[in-house]
Amino acid sequence: MAYRQNSTEDWGNLPHHVVLQVFQHLSLVDRARASSVCRRWNEVFHIPDLWRRFEFELNQPATSYLKSTHPELIQQIIKKHAQHLQYVSFKVDSCTESAEAACDILSQLVNCTIKTLGLISTARPSFMNVAKSHFVSALTVVFVNSKSLSSIKIDDTPVDDPSLKVLVANNSDTLKLLKMSSCPHVSPAGILCVADQCHGLRELALNYYLLSDELLLALSTEKHVLLEHLRIDVVSENPGQTQFHSIKKSSWDALVQHSPKVSIVMYFFLCEEEFDPFFREETPVTHLYFGRAVSKEMLGRIGLNCPRLVELVVCANGLQPLDDELIRIADRCKNLTAIGLGECEVTCSGFVEFVKRCGGRLSQLSIMEEVLIPDSKYSVEQIHYEVSKHLGRMWFPDMMPTW
Repeated sequence: MAYRQNSTEDWGNLPHHVVLQVFQHLSLVDRARASSVCRRWNEVFHIPDLWRRFEFELNQPATSYLKSTHPELIQQIIKKHAQHLQYVSFKVDSCTESAEAACDILSQLVNCTIKTLGLISTARPSFMNVAKSHFVSALTVVFVNSKSLSSIKIDDTPVDDPSLKVLVANNSDTLKLLKMSSCPHVSPAGILCVADQCHGLRELALNYYLLSDELLLALSTEKHVLLEHLRIDVVSENPGQTQFHSIKKSSWDALVQHSPKVSIVMYFFLCEEEFDPFFREETPVTHLYFGRAVSKEMLGRIGLNCPRLVELVVCANGLQPLDDELIRIADRCKNLTAIGLGECEVTCSGFVEFVKRCGGRLSQLSIMEEVLIPDSKYSVEQIHYEVSKHLGRMWFPDMMPTW
């Protein structure tokens, strides 16, 4: 019994900074439970530093607990710490109730100075199931009151053009990063408004349907800082029926001339017949990821028209060896340092030739063993020696997990 008392006293007498470190790793629900351990821990619960950076993790168990056990907790925290919250994110599950709870909290952030905001869905539909008017109203509260937002990540949400105009009107001088993929209520005109007014943008992530020549030219004007990162998700919502537009070479050239070190990352999730508009002219893409099958012809175009390419990942291609396409990429894409191949085929000789032409600049080489097709010159067992020799380091193909 004496040991238990001493143990309790020890927990209560932990140094302030140690308790603070413990609390910083706890979710809101666990923080609330920990704050009831003793008076000292309750004091730590209200230290301003604890609320400067916080993730509201809202799932079904958490929202149920807060409603039944601490119905006023969030209101109390916001009343006391709204001015301390600077780096805030909301992590919600697929339950509509969780997303609505997040919107309710957002709408209370009136006296806040938020610098970064993230709305993270661990599974769809999440925020997309919330009434658009409810979501936009809550988000607008933050846009209007913060006035110093520098980073916003609002993927898979019902954000719309009018709310982006509010964002621009109140945070145009501070916004540096905007990520908003899969936001169907935003139009090309809405994102163009952001590009026209937010001259400090350094990172932008969006769906391809929002990309336009006008947007690239707006980001290339003298009043803009140098763009560092542009991510474009090319996703087909209606496989085989989506019509994709083309971007002019002159627009890409203007962007790279203005921001010569910009990384342009493109993620493709298309059917093979939907690739026709892409890479018919020189395109300054630096990172390419193909999540579905991509044709030999498309990879051939990449070798011809993507001279800035740094990384290439092909998850699937089919049963046609890609020797010629890879060798062309090795010859023409002089910046290539990373490649990954999944469900494809490359002859062992073709692969060795590809690595030989790239040489030691290949810092990442992830190839599934099943990709490599033995031929008269090399077996799969022999290839690791030849590839290692040209890379200047030990290399083995990746093995398929057996579980």
